[in-house]
Order: sequence, then structure tokens, then C-alpha cells
Amino acid sequence: MTAEPLNERRRAQVQIYVDDNPVPIAEQPLPTRVRLNTYTLVDGNHRITVRATDVTGKVSVREIPFKVDNGPGLAVTGLAPNSIRHGIIELGVNAFSADEPFEPERAETHSSIPVWVWVMLLIIVGWAGWYGQLMWHPPAQFAQSPTYHVYTVSPNASSPTGG
Repeated sequence: MTAEPLNERRRAQVQIYVDDNPVPIAEQPLPTRVRLNTYTLVDGNHRITVRATDVTGKVSVREIPFKVDNGPGLAVTGLAPNSIRHGIIELGVNAFSADEPFEPERAETHSSIPVWVWVMLLIIVGWAGWYGQLMWHPPAQFAQSPTYHVYTVSPNASSPTGG
């Protein structure tokens, strides 16, 4: 067995691939740091493949899926994921990015009022109606109190208390 000179010794290295591109974005000795500019990728699902080779020539491969979302925030109302619909579907679409100048008319995405808001409104209105009906006829011990006593003015009375 012959010894390799020190400067010709094998070094551990890594190749990093994006998606199915056969050309690596980085091919460097280990340890290393690699920067990936996601602005060069389209929005959506992607995959990084890291292929490392140690000094003995053994190879290890790891795939890491990730999602790129550099575009504006996108809001779509009127269609839920995996819903079954028929007829005409009206969609509300809005997209806004922090890099754009502020436009008040695009700042909010309009959508229908959620069902839970309507249910809460009905509960509150129902409770208010029940409470109002309950207090319409107070118990006898409180009927003449200043809170519940109804002041009436008779045509012949000189004061509102009837006296």
C-alpha cells in the first residue's frame, strides 16, 4: 500500500442539487456553508438533494423537500380546498406584497360573513330579547322602585308623580 502525499489526500466533499437539475448549485469540500437564492426559483414545491462523499469514497444522499413562496400573498375566497361545487362559482381574488406601495382599496380581502358570526349574533339577539321580556314585568317587590316604576302623567295632575 502506498501512502498518498499530504497535498494529494482526498477530502470529504458535498454536491448540492436543486430539483432534477443535473448540475449542482454547489460542489465544495466539507465542512462548508452554501447559500441558495430562492428568488431564482419559481414559487411552489422544490427539492434539495445533498450528496456527500467522505474521504474513503463512501456516498450519502439526503433529499429535503421545501416550498418557495416569494410572490405576493394570495387570498382566494369562494372556493374551499377539495370542495365539490356545481353551477357558477364566484371567486374573490386578492394579492398583495410588502414590496408594493400601500393601496387602501387592496389592503383587505373581502369575503362573506362566516357562519359563526351569524350564530353568535342570533344568540346575542335572543338573549337580549329574553332579558328584555323578563325585565318588562319586574317582581312585585321591585315594581315601585325608581328603576322600574313607570311615571305617568294624568290629565288633571299637577306633577308627574300623580300628586
